[in-house]
Amino acid sequence: MSFPAEAPLDCPLCPRLVAYRRDNDAAHPDWFNAPVPSFGDERARLLIVGLAPGVQGANRTGRPFTGDFAGDLLYGTLMEFGFAKGTYGARSDDGLQLVDAMITNAVRCVPPQNKPTPAEAKTCLGFLEARIAALTNLKAILALGRIAHDAVLSAHRMKKSSALFGHGATHEISSGLHLFDSYHCSRYNTNTRRLTPEMFQSVFADIRTYLDQ
Repeated sequence: MSFPAEAPLDCPLCPRLVAYRRDNDAAHPDWFNAPVPSFGDERARLLIVGLAPGVQGANRTGRPFTGDFAGDLLYGTLMEFGFAKGTYGARSDDGLQLVDAMITNAVRCVPPQNKPTPAEAKTCLGFLEARIAALTNLKAILALGRIAHDAVLSAHRMKKSSALFGHGATHEISSGLHLFDSYHCSRYNTNTRRLTPEMFQSVFADIRTYLDQ
């Protein structure tokens, strides 16, 4: 099966996610309630890979990491390091633009309890592979969390044991392409101090140094 870089808005591949999507659409018909497309610069050298859309974030607004706490930290950090310009207004029409960066998710549809199954992540992998292949200038991938990290490895046909996830870790995926790891910028991780803004900024500082060398 050949996958496009973006999932169709009526993607039927994961029955549980389709059912959840329909439930959300019935309860909130004014929400996006569809596979969330990637957002950013098609010429990007940096691809940021998250886990999946949040039910009241990207699933509501239709843009990755938009409308929830994780987006506040992510987009604020992107602007600090020159990967975004404009004003983040937590909505898809705020005019924010990414610079040399794109954001996508390992799983494009919102999962119940924010937890996709391994089968759902595997089913959605084809979209991630196509998204990566379409970015012809790509030099760095930032994985937000272990599931995103593992999805990137799977997209490159790499064994998990060949590049272990760890916050702040860097792995050479291929010549000229590096994978950077960070804990996910979720409210839970920041509230528990598993991830601090300073820790998050440190990863982006490493990425900026790598891209600017």
